Amino acid sequence: MEHKIDDVRIIIQQGDITEADIEAVVNAANNRMYMGAGVAGAIRKKGGQQIEDEAVKKGPIEIGGSLLTSAGALKAKWVIHAAVMGIDGITDAEKIRSATLSALKVADENNIQSIAFPALGTGVGGFPFSEAARVMFKIVKEYLNTNKSSIKKIVFVLFGYEAYNEFLNRAEKDLEKVAFPKHI
Repeated sequence: MEHKIDDVRIIIQQGDITEADIEAVVNAANNRMYMGAGVAGAIRKKGGQQIEDEAVKKGPIEIGGSLLTSAGALKAKWVIHAAVMGIDGITDAEKIRSATLSALKVADENNIQSIAFPALGTGVGGFPFSEAARVMFKIVKEYLNTNKSSIKKIVFVLFGYEAYNEFLNRAEKDLEKVAFPKHI
């Protein structure tokens, strides 16, 4: 399903973020940049240990912050590590909001035009999918409506049917649909 915020395409899809053919993928990170389980573990396994090594050298960062590394063997060029939790694995709506916002800012600072987000905080962090979608969509809308952005495409790549369905349902409520002309 495709939506729009101003001129930015917003796409909701089910799949594996490590397979995203996009400029940057967002990693649901802890603030120490250790890549153990969930999205982080999948990115490290597919992209290579050098992604974690580079992130750890640049970290630690504040919870809610983000940093950029190369993407190793991934199709993407960059990984934006968004610290949605500390090493304790605990997250909440404010941490998800801050991490989403900082990932968008890092993308713009590096002139990135396409970015893929997972459902931040929902794996190891255990945050509900529908609530994560609400928080993420809200800050994406606010950011794009108040900033001149290099971003032209944002893809939410959701692993599993439940995450995909919850994000899709939330998008129907929160995001503008792309209108196709109807024949009369």
